[in-house]
Amino acid sequence: MSVCKKLIIATSNNGKLREFKQLLVPLNIEVLSLKDFPEIGEIEENGTTFVDNALIKARAAAKITGYISLADDSGLEVDYLDGLPGVTSARFAGEPKDDSRNNSKLLSLMKGLPPIKRIGRFQCVIAIVGLNKTEYIAEGSCEGFILEEERGIKGFGYDPLFYVPKYQKTFAELDLATKNKISHRGIATEKAVNILRQIFMYDSL
Repeated sequence: MSVCKKLIIATSNNGKLREFKQLLVPLNIEVLSLKDFPEIGEIEENGTTFVDNALIKARAAAKITGYISLADDSGLEVDYLDGLPGVTSARFAGEPKDDSRNNSKLLSLMKGLPPIKRIGRFQCVIAIVGLNKTEYIAEGSCEGFILEEERGIKGFGYDPLFYVPKYQKTFAELDLATKNKISHRGIATEKAVNILRQIFMYDSL
């Protein structure tokens, strides 16, 4: 029996949703978000790992909407800060979430550090919950450096501070196609697309 090929991305973040929609184009499916289901409200991310939080969001979206659901939890890990901001990346400077305050706090904590101590990486974990409640995980990461000042106006979050030596640009200076090719989310989503392709094929039989 054929099912409607809809996927809900458990996010209200416009920047994240825009990236996912482009990455999921090969699947030729309808992509929805939490904004299409205001009754869901804010999903509390109280896990201690990226995997925990991704699963919390994907499970909640699947249960409420009845659609195959995808959620990611991602963040910046800085070696000098023992892995912080990590799972607290979105709320690093406290509530409410604010990219500018998060970046300011990060810069303050790393003020004056030499390049060798500014190594960090973006991590992404994607959780998928199918119609039969089967759960899948895909992961990706991207290594780089934390700059001493913001550069670029594209992207969101810590993108203006995250410098990729190979391209000599920050994530906020890269065009979306290039960013999606090398980013933590792009790598994880490439793996997720293969999982989703199999899920939609199975569910459409």
